[in-house]
Amino acid sequence: MIESIAAIRAQAQDFTITDKATLEAYRLEFIARNGVINDLFAKFKLVPNDQKKAIGAALNELKQYLEARFKEAQDHLERSVSPVAAPIDLTLPVVPETLGSRHPINIIREKITRIFAQIGFAVADGPEIEDDWHNFGALNFPPNHPARDMQDTFFVQQDPAMLLRTHTSSVQIRLMEKSPMPVRAIMPGRVYRNEAISARAHCLFHQIEGIYIDKGVSFADLKQTLYYFVKELFGSDIKIRFRASYFPFTEPSAEMDITCLICKGEGCNICKQTGWVEILGSGMVHPEVIKNCGHDPEVYTGFAFGMGIERISMLLYDVKDLRLYTENDVRFLRQFAHLAH
Repeated sequence: MIESIAAIRAQAQDFTITDKATLEAYRLEFIARNGVINDLFAKFKLVPNDQKKAIGAALNELKQYLEARFKEAQDHLERSVSPVAAPIDLTLPVVPETLGSRHPINIIREKITRIFAQIGFAVADGPEIEDDWHNFGALNFPPNHPARDMQDTFFVQQDPAMLLRTHTSSVQIRLMEKSPMPVRAIMPGRVYRNEAISARAHCLFHQIEGIYIDKGVSFADLKQTLYYFVKELFGSDIKIRFRASYFPFTEPSAEMDITCLICKGEGCNICKQTGWVEILGSGMVHPEVIKNCGHDPEVYTGFAFGMGIERISMLLYDVKDLRLYTENDVRFLRQFAHLAH
């Protein structure tokens, strides 16, 4: 068998490989499943035990040589193949550079941020993976309170409870915990709720919430701040109304409606024939929330508000399907190229 091993090595050394066809022929002849090396290993079973050590070593050495020669030839062929460059037609027109566009969510977020910056609101940020205390407990959601069912939550772990934040109100809590009074800031960010995705709902969306805490802050301050914001964003002709509502972290609470931008208040399917559409929730910060953050509600009062950026964008740009914001369809995004700057 030693002689056979030497003979096959000599054949492999003399085998000329010049192209892919001869490389494949080499593979089939020597190292493929039905090649000579596998045939030798099959015959190795018949070798007497006292010869197996020497013959086995020679056989393994042959296998390594055959495979190494194949790999070396393969690499050489790949390096030697150079693509033929197509001739350049210098008479063709230049391909214009296409400008990208801002995402409508970013456009609206920056508009809202600029409006509130003009009246002294800073910008605060916080983690998207949040603990139960900052997302629920400190905001006056006691354990097992039915108000928690208002928001279907993605839990990361149960004990201790970690979750994807359901609102940016958690940033308000973190800001009040670490900041001296007064506090005046907005909190833009992405939030998550366990909802079925449709034209009107999504499992992730964007919010901007705001808070102002100081001595002597009243509901009148809340109304004037939001009046200013709406007039700046939607125009001076827009009509506004407040409706009583309920949120665990504000008392009293109110929702704000504006004139439907589609029908101008005449009534349509978007506003359900009422002429009004709701754009945000608001209210005076609950005394328990102020106390939970280490401040005295007898000394400090304040208001808070929150809105969905997608909702505002849908109203301003007449977008009828929430899914368009996350599908990255360039046909949709190109419509906002003129708003890039």
